Amino acid sequence: MAQITDRQKTEIEWDQNAVPAFTAIAGGRRVRVIFGGQTVADSRRALLVLERQRLPVYYFPVEDVRREWLAPSGHQEAHSGHGAASYWTVTVGKKNAQRAAWSYDKPEHAELAGHLAFVFQKMDAWFEEDDEIFAHPRSPYHRVDVLNSSRRVKVVIDGEPVAESDRPRILIETGLPPRYYLPKVDVRLDLLTPTATHTRCPYKGEASYWSVTVNGKEHKDIVWGYPAPLSECSRIENLVCFYNEKVDLYLDGELQERPKSPWS
Repeated sequence: MAQITDRQKTEIEWDQNAVPAFTAIAGGRRVRVIFGGQTVADSRRALLVLERQRLPVYYFPVEDVRREWLAPSGHQEAHSGHGAASYWTVTVGKKNAQRAAWSYDKPEHAELAGHLAFVFQKMDAWFEEDDEIFAHPRSPYHRVDVLNSSRRVKVVIDGEPVAESDRPRILIETGLPPRYYLPKVDVRLDLLTPTATHTRCPYKGEASYWSVTVNGKEHKDIVWGYPAPLSECSRIENLVCFYNEKVDLYLDGELQERPKSPWS
């Protein structure tokens, strides 16, 4: 099955009721998988499978997969609710990915018969039509809205004001607390230190992180931003956001209760 990072796992657990127990959607879009400079799967009939507690997964009809680049790995694994999965090794030229794809000989869900899925992170790139997708396929049950606001947002860490702005952009995302993205000129950038941490979101793009040091204490990766977000979230470009679970956040002068979430 698709490998899940700790961050993705918490997102799934927080949003577990946003999708049905199991559904396979024929999306009608062209989906391609790239590995070793070659297209190893190219389909207009891929099924987008959505389940609770699991990332969305594309399953490809085997006819739309370049089977000459796949070889049985000899590894089998029981997948709860699906049956026994057989894994495949993908080899293109000198590039090799072990157990990078799987299929079911006798799937418990009939829709998956004759289909094969790839481990998202083991492939080089994925495309829906001509748009690259990141981290995992997007769910139609997951929504992200970015709203302009004139509410005054103040962020305090260990008693020290580190940001104050009356022009935030509020990002509302399914199953997650509201996030307040602030212009950098309204943030104490002298307290921020960039880190090597980067995460990818299929809805927003790739995020960079900063730590905040106040009174000699470092708060690691407590701030993030999207230097080049996906077009759907372009309004958060080059803004920064603080974990409101970990700071004192004031809206229009009123201290907000810290939300309960996987990042609390």
